[in-house]
Amino acid sequence: MTEPDNLPARSRLVREHLTAAGIRNEIRILPDSARTAALAAAAIGCEVGAIGNSLVLLADGAPILVMTSGAHRVDPDVFAAGIGADAVVMAPADVVRTATGQAIGGVAPVGHPAPLRTYLDEQLRDHDPVWTAAGTPHAVMPLTFSQLQSLTGGETIRVA
Repeated sequence: MTEPDNLPARSRLVREHLTAAGIRNEIRILPDSARTAALAAAAIGCEVGAIGNSLVLLADGAPILVMTSGAHRVDPDVFAAGIGADAVVMAPADVVRTATGQAIGGVAPVGHPAPLRTYLDEQLRDHDPVWTAAGTPHAVMPLTFSQLQSLTGGETIRVA
């Protein structure tokens, strides 16, 4: 499958970040929304654990990005302890949009107005590739764990 020439603007920005990093992986546009890990896995034909959910959380009030396996949820207490934060909560939609320039369900690991401190679920290492959103709820892309780590500068951590 070849990448469409008419990528959405948010996905073109993600493509620019990939290209700048020397990554030539394809961005796929799905016919239906992939807002959840289950929907994305069904559309792609992979197991749900191979979906890299992009979650924007507030750690002591500051937005951070957590890439977690679609097979489980972030445990706020485990995660907060792992990063040395007093409190970790889900960011509201307006904070997600401001911090990433992208809507919930389509947040890519890159393509944000400014880099976010990023954490990678250690369980994502078990999947090759890891499928992430690519700027919109209809756009996805495959990355190796190494590419994901290199792109984001993310720290690998236990999240659940």
